[in-house]
Amino acid sequence: MNTGRVCSEASGLFFLFMKTYSYFFLSFFLLLLIASSCLRFGNPDSKQEHKERIVCVSKQYTEIVFALGAEKDIVAVDVSSTYPPEAKKLPTVGYHRALSAEAILSMKPTFILQDNNIGPEHVIRQLHELKIPMKDFGAHGNTIEGTDSLIRLMGAYFHREKQADSLCRKLDADIQSALTKAKEYVKPVKVLVIHFGQAMNNYFVMTKKSTAAKMVEWAGGIMAVDDERGMKQISPEIVAASDPDVILLTDFGYDRLGGSPEKIRELPGVASTRAYSEHRIFRIEEHDLVYMGPRTGQNVILIQKLIHTDGR
Repeated sequence: MNTGRVCSEASGLFFLFMKTYSYFFLSFFLLLLIASSCLRFGNPDSKQEHKERIVCVSKQYTEIVFALGAEKDIVAVDVSSTYPPEAKKLPTVGYHRALSAEAILSMKPTFILQDNNIGPEHVIRQLHELKIPMKDFGAHGNTIEGTDSLIRLMGAYFHREKQADSLCRKLDADIQSALTKAKEYVKPVKVLVIHFGQAMNNYFVMTKKSTAAKMVEWAGGIMAVDDERGMKQISPEIVAASDPDVILLTDFGYDRLGGSPEKIRELPGVASTRAYSEHRIFRIEEHDLVYMGPRTGQNVILIQKLIHTDGR
C-alpha cells in the first residue's frame, strides 16, 4: 500500500471537510448577526425584549422604571435620580438642566429617556444633530390620575403591564388611606418646606403652586407660602410672614447643615418661627416631594406622620 498517497488523500478530504464546515459556520454566524441587528435596531415599541443602552434623565422616570423592574438596560442617570438607592450606583451625566454632552456620549446611548425638562439648549441641539433618539411619555399632570396613566404607559412600553397595574393599585389605596386619615384633623397644620437648590447653591421655599403643596394638603396640612411660582428664594421676611407650625427641610440642605439646630436656626428667619421654638423641624427626602410616582401615597402618609406628630 502506498502510505504517502493514502495520507495525502486523507489530508485532502480533511481540509475539504474543514473548508465546507467553515463556510457553514460563517453563514450561520452571519444569520445570527443579521437577526440580532434586526432586534437591536428595530421598532423600540415592538414586543421584542429591549436590548438598549438607556440614559435616563428624569428622576420620576428613573423611579418608575426601577419600580417596574425594567432597569436592566439603564446605563446612566442624571444626578437628581436618587431613588431607589440602586440608581445612585449608576454613572451620572449631570444635572437634568445642566447636562454634559460628553458624559452622555461616553455612555454610548442607544436612546435617551427624558421628560422634556432638560437642558442646556446647546447640548440638546448637539444630541439631535448626532441623531441620538430621545423618548418621552408626554405630559400627565401632577395628579394621582395622571401618575397612574404615566405608570401604565411606561409599563406597556417596557412590557411590564402587570407590574404597572400592581403599582397603580397600591398608589390609589395609599392615597385613599391618607385622605381618610386627613379628615380626622380638625385644624390644618401650616407647613413651610425649605429646599436647597444644588444648581443655584441657595436655599428656597416651596409654595402653594408646587407639587409638594398638593402632598401637604392631602396629608391634612396647608403650605405656608403662597406665590405664583412653585419656588421662591428664601428670605427673613418670607419665613417670618409664613409663621409655620412645622418646617420640612429637604435632605441635601438638612445634611449640609449637619442636622444641627444651631446651624438650622441661621437660615433666614427660621429662628423666629414657632416651628423652631417648638422643635418641629424635620428632614425629608427631596425626591419624595418634587414629583409624583409609585410611592406618592406612602410619601403623603409619611408627611402626615411628620406634621401631625413629633416626627417619630
